[in-house]
Amino acid sequence: MQPPTLKDVYAARERVYRVVRPTPLMRHPLLSAETGLDVVVKHENHNPTGAFKVRGGLNLIGSLPADERRGVITASTGNHGQSIALACQRDGVPCTIVVPVGNNPDKNAAMRAYGAELLEFGRDFDEARERVEQLQHERGLRYVHSANEPLLLAGVGTYALEIFEEQPDADVILVPIGGGSGACGCAIVRTGVGSRAKVIGVQAERADAFTRSWRTGTRIVGDKVDTFAEGVATRVTFDLPFGILQRELDDIITLTEDELAEGVRLALRTTHNVAEGAGVAPLMAALKARDRFDGQKIVCVMSGGNIDRATLARILA
Repeated sequence: MQPPTLKDVYAARERVYRVVRPTPLMRHPLLSAETGLDVVVKHENHNPTGAFKVRGGLNLIGSLPADERRGVITASTGNHGQSIALACQRDGVPCTIVVPVGNNPDKNAAMRAYGAELLEFGRDFDEARERVEQLQHERGLRYVHSANEPLLLAGVGTYALEIFEEQPDADVILVPIGGGSGACGCAIVRTGVGSRAKVIGVQAERADAFTRSWRTGTRIVGDKVDTFAEGVATRVTFDLPFGILQRELDDIITLTEDELAEGVRLALRTTHNVAEGAGVAPLMAALKARDRFDGQKIVCVMSGGNIDRATLARILA
């Protein structure tokens, strides 16, 4: 399994841009005032599915050979699943998605609206993923892993091309890490275009298996995840993105649940965007580490806006 290159990211644009247009890279005066930083936001929450992952799904499903188009199966907490479901609906490919029991109901509804068959299994994403790995053989379906897919990484990397084309002098890219596809896309493009920008990941303290693995060099499996930010709620690391990010990632910042909740309020207050926990993590990381970033040009990737109503109501209350 070879990591994608900058050339692969450029090649992905044709398939991605059939549906997606470049998303805004916006400066919000209230956010700059509150953080005291020169900061812009990459609004991947403005994509058709409300998240960056749609780019990866469009590239991968659009590249499937005929013998794999009889059906695909994947695991998701929502954004990856919406990506695959939308792409499958457009290309007429049957799609099955396994989600954890008690998953975000709004994301479940969105996946069904794109025509996917949903199955609920397990206490978290990783147990749902293990169920998929059983079902793929029983049903003879093409398993689409949420991270170990070079075509997914190349697809999501198209947003990083947009960042560096519009802001070539960026000093720091802050990006949430769950499986790591978004951070990989940023790192591959950063290195490929010869930028000196640092790519810094952001994780939840209660879902920090990647952080501990990256910092120690020993890949760790967490016992559980306990964060409302389901976009970063993984207990394990994945071979392809972990290998890339071991070489390419510059640092990681972790956030508490209270900080993530404040990030939702910060995004609403200063950018007038409703964003999910993973999507606000870069904004809150910039605020938390603002002394470190003083005087630098910061890009925060708002990766998704698919927060469910009950969580949003609790946070705003």
